[in-house]
Amino acid sequence: MRKYFGTDGIRRIANTELTPKLVYKVAKAGAYVLSKHCEGTPTILIGRDTRISGTLIESAMLAGFLSYGANVKILGVIPTPGVAYLTRKLNADASVVISASHNTFEFNGIKYFSNKGMKIPDTLEEEIEEVMESGKLDELTAVNEKIGTSEYCMDLLDEYVYFFRKNFDDEIEKVLKKDFIVGIDTANGATYQVAEKVFKALGINYKIINNNPDGININENCGSTHLEGLKKFVVENKLSLGVAFDGDGDRCLAVDENGNEIDGDKIMAIVGNSLRKKNKLNKDTIVATVMSNLGLKKYAETNNVNLIQTKVGDRYVLEEMLKNGYNLGGEQSGHVIMLDYNPTGDGILTSLMLIKSILEENKKASEVASIVKLYPQVLVNAKVNSDKKYDYEKDEEIKQAIDNLEKEFAGNGRVLIRPSGTEPLVRVMIEGEDQEYIKKKAQEVADIIEKKLK
Repeated sequence: MRKYFGTDGIRRIANTELTPKLVYKVAKAGAYVLSKHCEGTPTILIGRDTRISGTLIESAMLAGFLSYGANVKILGVIPTPGVAYLTRKLNADASVVISASHNTFEFNGIKYFSNKGMKIPDTLEEEIEEVMESGKLDELTAVNEKIGTSEYCMDLLDEYVYFFRKNFDDEIEKVLKKDFIVGIDTANGATYQVAEKVFKALGINYKIINNNPDGININENCGSTHLEGLKKFVVENKLSLGVAFDGDGDRCLAVDENGNEIDGDKIMAIVGNSLRKKNKLNKDTIVATVMSNLGLKKYAETNNVNLIQTKVGDRYVLEEMLKNGYNLGGEQSGHVIMLDYNPTGDGILTSLMLIKSILEENKKASEVASIVKLYPQVLVNAKVNSDKKYDYEKDEEIKQAIDNLEKEFAGNGRVLIRPSGTEPLVRVMIEGEDQEYIKKKAQEVADIIEKKLK
């Protein structure tokens, strides 16, 4: 079992749990593991979001890399997908993003990317931990002329802006309308500068909010985790669409002109529909996770689209896409991967693909989003004995309760049971047409699980 890395890198309270000492060790071990096969001196990129602890973690990370003998390019505040893109563009040997994504400001985190601009697999994270715990770090110390050097490269943010201009300038220009105005919520996070630069460069009319980070207001009642402010802003200003990013800029959720949410499932259906009309949706397939709404599955069935579902986590979506040559996938949370452009979720890219798809349809956002009818979802946590949380599949009473409910739904609802990876909880998620009914049933199943697995 891994000690430091979770489902999305390392994420802890900065300076108490994620200490400079721990970060230094993670950096040194990571530089060793990720650059073992490179020729010559490795080059590593560092990007971060706007958290107050960002420069503290960056300094410790930099010290670890330089101590190992790696050369470092410091990118400053830049979205996670921008780091992924620049890693490939500059042929760097690895990169790291210092961010806790959608978490509140007191958290921070470390996410490693390979030379291909992709999040590293579990096996490499485990190898980094092994090196950290082995006592080998002292042997990995560069001396004399082998010590690494660093340079500040904040201007590389413009390379990321150019990536969007290169891919969208002509296409957006063909369908753009002057009265189409987009509200942008940057969550006071990593997209606070670059989103505005991109929209301005592409000539898209916009109004922007939550783009004044102070180190502690990242994700605070704003961004993709708190859409209420954007919904109000769009309706009050009579905007055509609203888009919201998370703290590190790899997610995007949207709201239509009436202030109704367009989640990741709907975004995938809208963009997938647009790609399919141009024969650009590889194998007519969308890759999602088991947490995706039943409505997306129903949409796929009625429109001859293949829907493949993986376990929860964008890395598992990406693995499936790479393995079988699919180019569109993602999560309900708005983490959408478009492999024709970038091998990680990219909030700005997702927003542009959504805008282009809506404009091409020449309809309102609400009309385009109506292609998917979302089913109500209820999630109830059952508190269990940590040692027993994976035993729900073995218990006959629990299995019977789930089977009876699924038979009752007859395809118009579903039950998903998922043990928490970090807490003594079993999560009971039920979808169906009646919100109150599924809420009652989810609680009943959770009660049985608690009783049997306490």
